[in-house]
Amino acid sequence: MTPLHADPTTLQIVWFWLSAVLWLGYFFLEGFDYGVAMLFPVLGRDEDERRVMINTIGPVWDGNEVWLLTAGGAMFAAFPGWYATLFSGLYLPLFLVLVGLIIRGIAFEYRAKRESTEWKRTLDWCATIGSFLPALVFGVGFANFVKGIRVGSDVLVAQGFWSLFNPFALLGGVLFVALFLSHGAVFIALKTKGAIRTKANRFALKSTLVTAALMAVFVVWQNVAWPADESSWLGRAALVLCWASGLLAVIALLVSTVMVKKDRDGWAFVATGLAIAFLVVDIFAKMYGNLGFVSLDPANPLDMTTAASSPYTLKIMTIAAAAAVPVVLGYQAWSYWVFRKRLSTKNLPVTSHPSTPRRAAPQVG
Repeated sequence: MTPLHADPTTLQIVWFWLSAVLWLGYFFLEGFDYGVAMLFPVLGRDEDERRVMINTIGPVWDGNEVWLLTAGGAMFAAFPGWYATLFSGLYLPLFLVLVGLIIRGIAFEYRAKRESTEWKRTLDWCATIGSFLPALVFGVGFANFVKGIRVGSDVLVAQGFWSLFNPFALLGGVLFVALFLSHGAVFIALKTKGAIRTKANRFALKSTLVTAALMAVFVVWQNVAWPADESSWLGRAALVLCWASGLLAVIALLVSTVMVKKDRDGWAFVATGLAIAFLVVDIFAKMYGNLGFVSLDPANPLDMTTAASSPYTLKIMTIAAAAAVPVVLGYQAWSYWVFRKRLSTKNLPVTSHPSTPRRAAPQVG
């Protein structure tokens, strides 16, 4: 964290952390969607198992994506300078995210349009690749925010595309992929029964340990190489918060491993979700103040005060958010409650095995 150009107002602080909450919600919800799709070639050994995996996220995946739009919209409205610098200087990485989301959406929507096995396998790979790309790019991007992306006096990114793929950023990309794989595996175990649940638990048992190790390396590297500025009480508080939240993220992953061993699927899912939440808190605590940028011109910095909207805009946004967010959260909680039951291959409608009667169930694939 670098010193602020001026002290941030209360609403600027509120909207910085509200942006963090929106990204947290996105990674928590879309994280298991990404994980499920990335696990298609690992756990889905036949058509029925892959259909069950798709059906676990079928009713919710597109709703989960809305959190990305909301997070981006909040950044645009509350901190237009932050948004403008990101989308102008990091256009290619964001384009890769968009490509991944497009082919992933096509895969889910069009998979069931043809009965061809080759067609379905191709779209399954599209879903896998379309989930892997955003997970990797987001991990690389947020790791660069921790390290600090250089911006010039014109508040434009002052470093090349390939410089973003430094060792620490690549570790961040691998960490995000591993974390979402673990989150997706425990979600599959939570939402299924039978052989697919057993395989998901076996995978989660290993992946959560690997992810905990990656998380520990990420947290230590971050706080040793790029610690928060200790020249003020705010910087010292950010440093403590970075270490504490990072440590809690590692602990949460270890707790998830224990819960998987005990077949406590719900608690295992909560634990991987908490690991994501603590990681987001760690990253945004490091970004507090400078928004993840290192300004090369101290007289013209890009930070929370210079990038923010007017006080009146932030006030209107706060009123609108206070009215709309509870409704959105309530609706989404209700949708998860409606689709709370476990699934198995026995819930699939009769298609390729007409001799085996099955009870019909909602499906997207």
